[in-house]
Amino acid sequence: MEEFRISEQGMSYRPGKLLCIGRNYAKHAKELGNEVPESPMVFLKPSSALIPSGAHIVIPKMSNDVHHEVELVCLIGKKGKDIPVEVAMDYIAGYAVGLDMTARDIQNQAKAKSHPWSVAKGFDTFAPLGPFVSSQSVNDVADLTIELRINGELRQSGNTQDMIFSVAELVSWCSSIFTLEPGDLLYTGTPEGVGPVAPGDVLVATIAGIPELTVGVKNA
Repeated sequence: MEEFRISEQGMSYRPGKLLCIGRNYAKHAKELGNEVPESPMVFLKPSSALIPSGAHIVIPKMSNDVHHEVELVCLIGKKGKDIPVEVAMDYIAGYAVGLDMTARDIQNQAKAKSHPWSVAKGFDTFAPLGPFVSSQSVNDVADLTIELRINGELRQSGNTQDMIFSVAELVSWCSSIFTLEPGDLLYTGTPEGVGPVAPGDVLVATIAGIPELTVGVKNA
């Protein structure tokens, strides 16, 4: 993805940092046998992992267990550092639905060795991203139904009210570590129900009031 637009604003953004939050829904942490974090768990993906709706997730040759994780994605619209929680929402230009794809077998190997997750999370096509709407068009980001269907079957269903750390808290926390810049993307975590995908699958990710994301799956 060379750039993305928010049509209502006529604004274009080039992809920047992909800031991804792990274990931000308690039930998802539990299903993977992980403790609920006391502060946000942040990892990075490269912008080369982005693909738009209509494209295909490519299962890499070195993995046999790629999982889906549907997420609300926030687009940072202006530069900020050490942003107070009280004004953090002012830095969000738009929202989209995205997928954080994970090579779970590679991630589990990395965890066992206390290694980073970069390989498991960073393959090309591992960050599908739907079209953005302006932040002003979303009435209550803390109460959005988020779902993923594979071949028409519901696999993940949750609500952003179940987030451990709110969107404002995540923006503030991330800005205490990284300077946030226009075009940065914040993947806010996934609800329970993650699982594997297979070649030929069609994934449809939805969040109420936000354009859906549809992607296929194929082998490398």
